Amino acid sequence: MTGGAAWDVVVVGAGVAGLVAARDLVRAGRRVVLVDGRDTPGGAVRGHDVAGLRLDAGAESFATRGGAVAALLAELGLADDVVTPEPLGAWVHLTSGNGPLPRTGLLGVPAHPLAADVRRTLGTPGALRAALDLVLPARVGARATTFGALVRARMGDAVADRLVHPVVGGVHAADPDDLATDTVAPGLAAARAGAGGSLARGVRALRASAPAGSAVQGLRGGIHRLVDALVADVTGHGGVVLTRTRATSLVRDGVFVVRTEPAGAASGAVPPTTAAGELRAPRVLLATPQAPALLAGLGATDLTSVATDDGVPVTLVTLVLDAPVLDAAPRGTGVLVGPGVTDVTAKALTHATAKWGWLGRTAPTGRHVVRLSFGRAPASGAGGADGVPPADALLDVALADAATLLGVPLPADALAGHAVVRWTQSLPRPSAAHRAAVASVRAAVAELPGVAVCGAWAAGTGLASVVPDARAAAATLLDATPDVPDAPDTPVQN
Repeated sequence: MTGGAAWDVVVVGAGVAGLVAARDLVRAGRRVVLVDGRDTPGGAVRGHDVAGLRLDAGAESFATRGGAVAALLAELGLADDVVTPEPLGAWVHLTSGNGPLPRTGLLGVPAHPLAADVRRTLGTPGALRAALDLVLPARVGARATTFGALVRARMGDAVADRLVHPVVGGVHAADPDDLATDTVAPGLAAARAGAGGSLARGVRALRASAPAGSAVQGLRGGIHRLVDALVADVTGHGGVVLTRTRATSLVRDGVFVVRTEPAGAASGAVPPTTAAGELRAPRVLLATPQAPALLAGLGATDLTSVATDDGVPVTLVTLVLDAPVLDAAPRGTGVLVGPGVTDVTAKALTHATAKWGWLGRTAPTGRHVVRLSFGRAPASGAGGADGVPPADALLDVALADAATLLGVPLPADALAGHAVVRWTQSLPRPSAAHRAAVASVRAAVAELPGVAVCGAWAAGTGLASVVPDARAAAATLLDATPDVPDAPDTPVQN
């Protein structure tokens, strides 16, 4: 029943991946509808209001590698608002005390093992062991199957536990001993090979080849502005964004049929914009972790047993504090928490008003924004996750943890406002099992003309991975998309 197709493409998932792909599709003249079960588009790149400040509710920066995100921001007219973090450095909180993270490094691996900041955190013995990497033969670490094992072989346990573990846990919500090197640090293996096997020299080579400036950047006003710009561009070119609309199944009846149902609105929310029933199109793009389950309905390849990683649920607690004592940024832009620490529950803290100059200038004098992340990855080989206090204790724990991590007193009456956001499926751990599952899904999709997949669940964590993968997915659907009858008059909604 190709004559029943009202759209050229149905996109399931209106996170950044779905929006980026949809933007390319609508700008190429395709009729596109997006469906998403959440109440607003954007996924983990969304904003919220806390104590009169518009802040990022999820991601607050992007990696500059590859240049794909910067190019997209330029296309959206946001290039002039790209900003770099303040050059204050970050710290790590360890059982042995606090210390700075290497200012020149990669995922905690120091480019200069004997630098003063490295010696302060590792101690002289740990720094000297790390420096052995510069003289060890290339064969050392050559058989390491994980990033953690490689670091331990080349630089020792102190670097792995005190520097790499906190950073990888913060970025990927995973243990470096569970992750392949080429997954978390693309290009490092080749750079190390070109540097005679040295891990430090390989990191130096990667940093030297990267664009000038910070390894991460943000947007003046918050990275959530990217979502606002994408939604405006998609709907401005005729696309339709249906929120609180859950895709329940995908079948083929001449064209692809996405069956949907209203996902329901939260109490006090505006009435949902939903589509119940069927959306028909000759092309479908699955920008959702539910892709394997939806694809199983097509029957081309058995994906019922394929399980991608759900990631560790992360709870973010934003505190807006009237605390002039923080004007000095006592821990720079933030603190990561090392393994085995028992005096705090949080795994990381970002001092947002210290990290982002625009926010520090926006906030009233003496007012500061700090954000704590709860939800630790399990130890290597273990299942489950922990580290999230009960809801009735979460705010008190967050305030106490912030005082400990920042090294200053923060009384309860300093709190001007707060927000709690819980993210699920936003940080899939790139383990070998997850990568194998993604490969199975991509192999199945390759045999289904008119189907594409994208999203952090498939491409990896971070906008630098998600954006180019989404644009590549859109490009596959732009190749020979057939004509379908005109769509009915449908209002643009978001």
